[in-house]
Amino acid sequence: MTNLEEEMENKSGIKKIAVLTSGGDAPGMNAAIRAIVRSGIDAGLEVYGIDDGYKGLIEGKFHLMDRMSVSETINRGGTILGSARCKEFKNLEVQQKAVEKFRELGVDALVTIGGDGTYQGALKLTRLGVNCIGVPATIDNDIASTEYSIGFHTAVNTAVDAIDKIRDTSNSHRRCSVVEVMGRYCGDIAYAAALATGADYVITADIGFNMEQIIKIVKKCQKQNRRHILIIVTEHITDTSDLARQVEIHTGYESRATVLGHMQRGGTPVWYDRNLASRLGTKAVECLLNGEGGKCVGIFNNEIKVFPIEEALKMKKNIFEGYPELTEKLS
Repeated sequence: MTNLEEEMENKSGIKKIAVLTSGGDAPGMNAAIRAIVRSGIDAGLEVYGIDDGYKGLIEGKFHLMDRMSVSETINRGGTILGSARCKEFKNLEVQQKAVEKFRELGVDALVTIGGDGTYQGALKLTRLGVNCIGVPATIDNDIASTEYSIGFHTAVNTAVDAIDKIRDTSNSHRRCSVVEVMGRYCGDIAYAAALATGADYVITADIGFNMEQIIKIVKKCQKQNRRHILIIVTEHITDTSDLARQVEIHTGYESRATVLGHMQRGGTPVWYDRNLASRLGTKAVECLLNGEGGKCVGIFNNEIKVFPIEEALKMKKNIFEGYPELTEKLS
């Protein structure tokens, strides 16, 4: 063991840590797992993987990991630990059962990789005596304590690639394309993809749904003799197929709807998500070795930051403020 490892170990009494992934999968989760396992082992810790998120935690699905457990995973999408929704984890008795599983194995701390719901679970466990650090991984980019969450850049790249292909065929047939992207109730994928593809209009929960405005934009494009019109909409806002039909009815412009769906979750993570995951995973272990708990890691202006989870859950996102106006000016 090096002097650095001794110094880090002496700052806390932990010997064993665990890692889980929860909620929707995101490209780059495996890179984060890899960083946590290898940096933990390098610091002299035993590192356990927990299969299937909080569900696997309460079922005791722990397994000891070594460096080879995460070999050849940095470029893989999805999560090698698996993920599952676990609504019952909101109940105190279920949380206490999870704490008992930690005590049985002698696990001192936990790194949770996921989004808002994952952070909520980590906060509850911290309050019950298990130090937890949250790592933001969600394609929606709806965690306010970080500019970017793991998986967001890959999801946007996937959406942009698909939209570019849709543009090719729509341009050939003089059509209006209405493309639905993921994001849950966060418009970040829509904003980023709209700007990157030269969309004519973007619809998100922040902007709201205004059919009159949409028709106005389409008619404006018609007057400019556009061969192709592109509207991007975040999921859960409206029925995308019906929107395309309404556009065609009110403008006479042939319209088609495309829902990109879960293809945005999969695929090889881009370099940014791999690097971000590696940096955040390493920082999470460093926090635990320093005796911190109830915290989460994030990135702002390329600098890794640490926030209390409770504070992070109350923060508001604003990194894409001004994007709708910019998209409209450039259309």
